[in-house]
Amino acid sequence: MEPSGQSLEADYTVGDLARASGVTVRTLHHYDQIGLLVPSGRTPAGYRSYAYPDLLRLQRVLGYRALGMSLDDIAVLLDDPAADPVDQLRHQHALLGARLIELQRQLAAIEKTMEAHQMGIQLTPEEMFEVFGDLDPTEHAAEAADRWGDTDAYRQSQRRTSCYTKADWQQMKAENAVVLATLVQAYRSGAPATSDAAMDAAEAHRQSITKWFYDCSPAIHRGLAQMYIADPRFTAHYEEQAEGLAQFVHDCVTANADRSP
Repeated sequence: MEPSGQSLEADYTVGDLARASGVTVRTLHHYDQIGLLVPSGRTPAGYRSYAYPDLLRLQRVLGYRALGMSLDDIAVLLDDPAADPVDQLRHQHALLGARLIELQRQLAAIEKTMEAHQMGIQLTPEEMFEVFGDLDPTEHAAEAADRWGDTDAYRQSQRRTSCYTKADWQQMKAENAVVLATLVQAYRSGAPATSDAAMDAAEAHRQSITKWFYDCSPAIHRGLAQMYIADPRFTAHYEEQAEGLAQFVHDCVTANADRSP
């Protein structure tokens, strides 16, 4: 907070101090009037003159103000003759660090809520955790908007999901879990992707998308299946269930699209 071009021994005008600290001259005058920050001297013309220790005191004042302390409480704390200034700075540093962590947490929660609303998810961060657990549904929100924001399917999904309650999302998650389990079961049974069981599982997957998000035609479903093996993030979602499942889902979705009228 040292004014540019001045040494530690120099005297500072009230204007210098205001520029260095970011507070107004009026505020500095008020601090002087209430005895919180009295300048060390006066110029021959009677103007306030601040020394380097005054800057250090102002730094501590501003730090405690950032923590929400009243000016009266700050004055008592700083004027305590038994207090060690260095210990006070350490304490202030710890308090500000904790405040910073809390503000970062609040900022992340607000950003998550903004992204969720952009996706049509009208849930608080706490509700999203209850519904989705460690899965962050907003992780690729911006990318989804860039890739599909101008499509009818994206707009339809936004309209539908914007009305969903926490209970709706929980029901959707439960139904999707059943659909995924059916795909896994068909894969592990050894049935080919062109079997009725596999194609029926793929059809249930398509119908789930249509029910909860947008009208998923066989052609759109075929395009999604290609993405499941082309995009490592989607591939990983299925491979976590069973190695080779992503390719199987692609194949049975494609087969189901082929048999559709």
